[in-house]
Amino acid sequence: MCSTSGIIFGLRAMRESEVVGKRVLEVGALDFNGGLRSVLVAYGPSEYIGVDLQAGPGVDVTCDVSKLVESFGEESFDIVVNTELLEHVEHWRSAISNLKRVLRPGGVMVTTTRSPGFKYHGYPYDFWRFRPEDMRHIFCDFEILDLIPDPDAPGIFLKARKPELFEENNLDDVELYSIITNRFENSVDAESITRVQRNYLWRNRIRRAIIRPIDWVLKTIFSYQGETNLDDVELYSIITNRFENSVDAESARKPK
Repeated sequence: MCSTSGIIFGLRAMRESEVVGKRVLEVGALDFNGGLRSVLVAYGPSEYIGVDLQAGPGVDVTCDVSKLVESFGEESFDIVVNTELLEHVEHWRSAISNLKRVLRPGGVMVTTTRSPGFKYHGYPYDFWRFRPEDMRHIFCDFEILDLIPDPDAPGIFLKARKPELFEENNLDDVELYSIITNRFENSVDAESITRVQRNYLWRNRIRRAIIRPIDWVLKTIFSYQGETNLDDVELYSIITNRFENSVDAESARKPK
């Protein structure tokens, strides 16, 4: 899943020469609204594998991000793509460690994720927000090639290369902004996650039950093709105390 601006970033960040003949892994590949797969496949990789927690369009293998190394082995891919994934992973350190380790030395990672200010979006869960300084610290063991904000919504785009001599950064003490608690946290407790998710689901149910039908009624009542001709409409005039198409100036000035 990827936003339009994320797709544009991927197009700009990845050249054909970087992809042709390479082995590509896309993590969080379930295609809800488009992604980078069609673009990168057109560049001629030797293999393109899309993984996600659930089967569906764009998914070749069902796999948890924390099981990437277990499933594919260390240093297995030349390119690792993950778009709009990290904010949805509760145990983000394990996820990032697997993303880094499954990438070969000299390989490239492309990441897009959300930043503080982006609203809660539980698909099915939502946990974290990443700032530019967070990404610099998290990927200080990589060579950061590009790090820019999403121009359309609070978010961050990253392109980074794994060094030939890789020593993984320790992230145990890193705190990220949690959309669950609305403050910086090292981790989030299960009770808070359940409470926020329950409230989110209730809001969605209320919207489906009440707001959407009202929206439909209003759109049905007020929908029209082109501009409505109002020339023949008569309204009740307080000037003449009867329905009128218009009121003459003399009547309008006449005292009651």
